[in-house]
Amino acid sequence: MKIEITTPDSTIYEGDITLAQLPGLDGMFEVLNNHAPLIAALKKGKIKIIDTKKNVSFFDVKGGVVEVLKNKIQVLAE
Repeated sequence: MKIEITTPDSTIYEGDITLAQLPGLDGMFEVLNNHAPLIAALKKGKIKIIDTKKNVSFFDVKGGVVEVLKNKIQVLAE
């Protein structure tokens, strides 16, 4: 599955991952391969991703929106 995390200034991460954990308005949620289509608002927190080589990365966000569609995650973050 692919992810792209974009801020108003630049794209801060783009690549293939196995898991994304995101700070939704109602709590943390995870997105795995073949997830159902989803659009959700994000609150301040950390995005956790695990790439295909099992490396774990964290990205701080102040809020934003995420779209999940056809194994592609698009995060528009502050």
